[in-house]
Amino acid sequence: MTDPAGTAIGINLLWLLPGRVGGSEEYATRLLDSLAGRLPDDVDVTLFVLPSFAGAHPRLAERYRTAVAPIGGQSRPLRVASESTWLAVRSRRRHLGVVHHMGGTTPLLQAAPGLVTVHDLQPLLLPHHFGRTKRRWLARTLPRSVRSSLRSTGVVVAVSDHTRNDLIRHLDVEPTRIRVVPHGIGSMSPPGPAEVRRVQGCYRLGDRWFTYPAVTWPHKNHLMLVKAFASVAAVDPGVQLVLTGAPGPAEAEVAGAIARHHLDVRVRRTGRIPRPDLDALIAGSVALVFPSSFEGFGAPVLEAMALGCPVIAASSAALPEAVGDAGLLVDPDDAEQWARTMTHLLHDDEQRRRLASSGSARAATLGWDRGAAALVDVWREVLDRRR
Repeated sequence: MTDPAGTAIGINLLWLLPGRVGGSEEYATRLLDSLAGRLPDDVDVTLFVLPSFAGAHPRLAERYRTAVAPIGGQSRPLRVASESTWLAVRSRRRHLGVVHHMGGTTPLLQAAPGLVTVHDLQPLLLPHHFGRTKRRWLARTLPRSVRSSLRSTGVVVAVSDHTRNDLIRHLDVEPTRIRVVPHGIGSMSPPGPAEVRRVQGCYRLGDRWFTYPAVTWPHKNHLMLVKAFASVAAVDPGVQLVLTGAPGPAEAEVAGAIARHHLDVRVRRTGRIPRPDLDALIAGSVALVFPSSFEGFGAPVLEAMALGCPVIAASSAALPEAVGDAGLLVDPDDAEQWARTMTHLLHDDEQRRRLASSGSARAATLGWDRGAAALVDVWREVLDRRR
């Protein structure tokens, strides 16, 4: 189906290799899922996806029209090339009014105006967290993509006020040309006691544990957390730390730190686990600990709040925006303060109850419907400007 008036919208998801792109995948898929049930009749959307998309996100594949790229998706250079070739050809044939690139970059060659969503500016602000090739590529591509979006659509999308402020400060984007389409939290039912006991036994946990769900990227700050937990474990013989998530570039360093502090028995490494298991681990935790030094938003803290779990998070980047006054914020570089905060919460049942209650209340106000409504407003603005 094409739109000769040029008001149809394409969404570039060729960057979305399921299970490999982290928070940006969660943001895009949950936002689109929320939007599917509230699309206005005059908004015509096509998703441009990899062959693996339908298997990973069958609900979206059923609810949206999709165009599947003729590539496997494992090769990043091939995915990037397909955006400037296959996607450009399909955009022209379908007479798209705008192509929304939700992965943070736009292709060099575009056949329709390209709108970009920027998740964060970490590649520019913390380049040492990336390999040499990726660092150089993003240093050129990210600023160019922002300029391209502003030139062709008049605006750029940010996922949080923090990212908006970084765009203003570091890329000199005019504030009036940035639209925030925020993260949200879907409906989540806290697991019952029986489910918590099941995962407790499955992962060989004692009665009390902290959980940190994150890939071992350097900026996730696992090394600081292990150091802080060593102090907590020294004064409490039963508490454990559960680290979930796939191995990342800092994996060897994290494993070494656990060994140096003699925490092999006290720290559980689960790897990537099924979502129901993760929800039950978080729900049964003393607290979710989230010491990441850089986040474009920090969706896991909202998910923990929705599950009734107290939150201790870093006082950096976008995390204070996500946590609000419903959790505890700690300097991401201060291991001693983290140890004190974790130890205090471990023995303060009343504060845990207060944090769980305030977190649940906050999560209830931050549904994906806010982002879905904001996204439709941006699309209408861009299409109206084009007309």
